Amino acid sequence: MSVWLPTAPCTPEDCVAAPGPAVGPAVRAARCAGCAALLVAGVALMPLVRALRPRSREAAVRLWARLLLGSLGVRLRVTGDGPGAPAGRTGGALLAANHVSWLDILLVAAVRPGRMLAKAEVRRWPLLGPLAARGGTVFLDRDGLRALPGTVAEVAASLGRGERVAVFPEGSTWCGRGGGRFRPALFEAAVRSGAAVEPVAIRYTAADGAPTTVAAFVGDDGLLPSLGRVVASRGLVAELVLLPAIPAGRHGGRRELARAAQAAVRAGLAVPAAAGAGRAATPAVVRPPRRVLRPARSA
Repeated sequence: MSVWLPTAPCTPEDCVAAPGPAVGPAVRAARCAGCAALLVAGVALMPLVRALRPRSREAAVRLWARLLLGSLGVRLRVTGDGPGAPAGRTGGALLAANHVSWLDILLVAAVRPGRMLAKAEVRRWPLLGPLAARGGTVFLDRDGLRALPGTVAEVAASLGRGERVAVFPEGSTWCGRGGGRFRPALFEAAVRSGAAVEPVAIRYTAADGAPTTVAAFVGDDGLLPSLGRVVASRGLVAELVLLPAIPAGRHGGRRELARAAQAAVRAGLAVPAAAGAGRAATPAVVRPPRRVLRPARSA
């Protein structure tokens, strides 16, 4: 672990709850089979999808991601006052979200698809890794600080071409009961390209609307155990809160832009899921678990 690698206090033992209401073995097996089939189909069809026109390509990606979430038993909810899809604002934008799980990637793809920024280890994941690589994912070596300027330049070039790039500026996953500081490095890409920033808040709830950490992917958690919790859960809801875009030029530097995006996401998370898109709520006091800092996973 390098000295600059972000860490979080979240661990599977202290933070991740076992599924409450759970489905039976037959449903779990069917979910795993459906997920695998859709991943294989995604890898096979990716060359054809990339040949489509931008709007058709985005529609295909959204459909595939929503089908994949459904195969896992995850229900998607989209709220907020930010740009929607497919009728929302087009053009280059840096989408910045808090980070809880590997599921976050699918949630963003299901609503605001574009290029993703992911840790280099994702490239080695079965099925999902090749799919991410073929889909144009920008892979970041989190252990090598020297690679960061090149990654920022690649993201800035994508934004300059009018593409949307999704990043998780906390640099690591949190269980959802707390959050990390938005690192400013990648916001430099928005400053250079003059692209807007789209803050997005991500949270997971049970069927009754209560917050849950079942989907969290933290600490030394493995992909397969995390997948097992998700497919076993009954009524898991993943919510994307789309927040108003921060126009290019409103904040002069990357640090100011990072702080503004973080504040917007924290405010979005403070509104209870039951309140809906247009109702305000008293901000909740979020306290992360007391734990010695350990390296955390990033999807």
